[in-house]
Amino acid sequence: MTHSFVSRIAVIILAIVMIVFGLYHFMQPQSLLVYVPEFMPGGIIWVYFVGTAFILAAVAFITHKQAKLAGYLLALLLIVFVLAVHVPNYLHAGDADMKQMAFVSILKDTALAAFATYIGSNAANLDKD
Repeated sequence: MTHSFVSRIAVIILAIVMIVFGLYHFMQPQSLLVYVPEFMPGGIIWVYFVGTAFILAAVAFITHKQAKLAGYLLALLLIVFVLAVHVPNYLHAGDADMKQMAFVSILKDTALAAFATYIGSNAANLDKD
């Protein structure tokens, strides 16, 4: 197996995960609405926007069309989640379980953002072989 083949499989796995996350935003929007910060107008629209963004990023990764842009935008979106949703949830958690869930979300979205940044920075190399 070549390095690019293994990298391509990793990118496709991330894309599948992002599709699942995106579809969940459309199947269970009310359960995700609680994560939209109250200072942001629009409410449920943001849930659908994020679901669409996840799916579009995944399609870009799979088809390798605009993968660089998609990687950077997905990373930015995930870092915004960390800063606007997960860190405040962690700091204001009412109990230990909620604090732990917020901490796991910080780690998860930071790791996904790092992988998306890697994809964006290596988009030209991932298509070889």
